[in-house]
Amino acid sequence: MEEMLRTEDLWVSVGEQEILKGVDFSMNYGEINVLFGPNGAGKTSFMMTLMGFPRYKINRGRIIYKGVDITDKDIYERSKMGIGISFQRPPTVKGLSLKKLIEIISNSDINDEGIREKIEMLNLANHLDRGINDGFSGGEMKRSELLQLMIQKPDLVLIDEPESGVDIENIALVGEAINLLLGKDKVKDKKRGAIIITHTGYILDFVNADKGYIIIDGRLICSGNPRDILAEVKRHGYRRCVECR
Repeated sequence: MEEMLRTEDLWVSVGEQEILKGVDFSMNYGEINVLFGPNGAGKTSFMMTLMGFPRYKINRGRIIYKGVDITDKDIYERSKMGIGISFQRPPTVKGLSLKKLIEIISNSDINDEGIREKIEMLNLANHLDRGINDGFSGGEMKRSELLQLMIQKPDLVLIDEPESGVDIENIALVGEAINLLLGKDKVKDKKRGAIIITHTGYILDFVNADKGYIIIDGRLICSGNPRDILAEVKRHGYRRCVECR
């Protein structure tokens, strides 16, 4: 399969602290990759670096996306190239309704049949006139983020902890939305791919991931079947991973 994304010897710092230390990573079009690791290991930093947030300074290495070096490109340029992100803790934006944001990013009326179907599917019809994430529960925030991504249709989707703050019922809905977003609900989409950060692994009950990786101390230390990795972490914790490294 054709390669979609590659990082080469990626070293990244935030302020004076070095976060990522020589990360080599690659994925093909259509793959779903899952990142595991303890708190503070560098998972979110890796995702934020891929998206291009300026706080995350690349000291060495490069990022190749769709065959193009995007190391020095801004967020808006990466977004135009087809990279989208769902945050672990998305910001609240008062004064901008969810309805208005959807109309902006879709360049269409909110009552467009395809958009309306997505809104109903994610149970967000009663949230359209509220500010972005203003008073939303954890599950509502995740569903709102996924709705925005479903309308944007990025080729590479970065999803940070889709289970965070979400109850069991909503995890199933979030999983269904991710599969729909990635085109995995019916026929495997050969183009759209994802990187998903998970602590609990619950999302693997609903999303069929291709590969799993463990990040510890800013380094990718192993990869393999995501369910096998999760089972080992549940049995032995991340301490065994450090010993293996």
